[in-house]
Amino acid sequence: MLDIQKRLSPLFYGILSLPSSAMGFALSVQIAALSWILTTKYNLKIDEVGLVWAAGPIAGIFGQVIFGIVSDKVWFWGGRRRPFILIGGVMAALSLLALPNIEIVSSALGVEGLLAVAIAVALTLDLSINVGFNPTRTIIADVTPEGQPRTKGYTWMQTISGTFGMSAYLISAIWDNYTLIYAGAIMVLLMSVLPPFFIEEPRVLNTSEGVKERRSGLGDILMNLLPLWGFLLYASYGITARIIGFEGGHPWVELICLALTIALIGYTLAQREEGRTKAVTGKMGFQKVLAAHAFTWVGIQTMFVYMFAFVQHRMPALDDLKMGQVVSISFLIFNAVAAVLPAFVLEPLTRKIGRVRTHFLCIATMAAAYAGVWLLGHSPMAVYVLMGVLGIGWAATVSLPFAIMSQKVDQGRMGLYMGLFNLSVVLPQLVASLGIGQLIERTADKGIIFLVATVSLGISALAWTMVKDDKNEAQSVKAGGASGH
Repeated sequence: MLDIQKRLSPLFYGILSLPSSAMGFALSVQIAALSWILTTKYNLKIDEVGLVWAAGPIAGIFGQVIFGIVSDKVWFWGGRRRPFILIGGVMAALSLLALPNIEIVSSALGVEGLLAVAIAVALTLDLSINVGFNPTRTIIADVTPEGQPRTKGYTWMQTISGTFGMSAYLISAIWDNYTLIYAGAIMVLLMSVLPPFFIEEPRVLNTSEGVKERRSGLGDILMNLLPLWGFLLYASYGITARIIGFEGGHPWVELICLALTIALIGYTLAQREEGRTKAVTGKMGFQKVLAAHAFTWVGIQTMFVYMFAFVQHRMPALDDLKMGQVVSISFLIFNAVAAVLPAFVLEPLTRKIGRVRTHFLCIATMAAAYAGVWLLGHSPMAVYVLMGVLGIGWAATVSLPFAIMSQKVDQGRMGLYMGLFNLSVVLPQLVASLGIGQLIERTADKGIIFLVATVSLGISALAWTMVKDDKNEAQSVKAGGASGH
């Protein structure tokens, strides 16, 4: 083990953050370029773009859970997480190269439908990202002690990742999306392949005291996912409907899924944790995190996928190239704020008021900023300013929930729980890509994109008030406040 790892030095936190940054950079390239290419080069409609984006969440449903479970149990190539980081990085780099060459891929395969090939390319890219994403995040929990050192690991992860994400949008804004894609492939390859060899993983993972190791059956997984059943039902319906070519509208399906979501999430958040065993309390806490985090991602994914449509509607005087630049600059500012805040603002703030309270404040701020874009986003400058405010919520979303969640589950099954936690991201993404995409397509005023985001983030903020900090974390914050530190 390197001395920098033993000391948990800033250099080690930086190295530890690079593999996750590689996957995040690949995702940033996708966010910046995919909708733009599909809309301007291949002339796909809004709902078709949403369908292509649905490939990512579908990959995430299966990829992160499966690879999480497997990585908990295996050891080869000198690590438990390392092999999947290496494989995911190489696959993601190769998949990026296919993004601007969908027509070449289509011709080579002899497939006429560009939509089908676009979905296949997006699915391959997202599967690659998901192979790597779970291990890159789980390894942070594996090699850092519980408490503030782990919080520091995840906030540093986002600061480093956000910096690279910011550079992605900067490349896009200064040059173009094609330059971004080809440069991104090289950067993703280097950041995922080299750093794992400087990180020594523990051969044996710690298992929570009093928790017996057991196999993760389907029933166990489904019960852990109780607050997400409504999202899962709608995602299954939406995917099936698209596969069979069903275009008819049945609002009662959406109403059933909505009612189920409200009922199960309400039940989850209302559960009292006092007087329960550690295992039961941990499960309840994990489920509350899932419930709160899911609504965050309904709003965020809606923005990611349909931002270009919003700019097209609100700023019709701009040409396609300028619109693409507005989107890129918007996300550049968004990620710039998210890069600075986690390590330098959010992590110190968690020491004062706790992780959950810090996260709630950030999500509430994000909800207010979404409302601002909805009401005031009629010019590039107004959008740029509000995207900066939105970056506060984004900084928290991609760092603090991982630290909060990791304190509530058995570390010996961290790969599994990290995969299940990712379903609170991908299932809402599917809802945004499949259901909300159709709503936006049918609605004349594309400002509804940010109205949906406002409502979703508002619900998320309220849900986070029902999540409790880990007992040790709460005591640490209380002691720190009392001592004046």
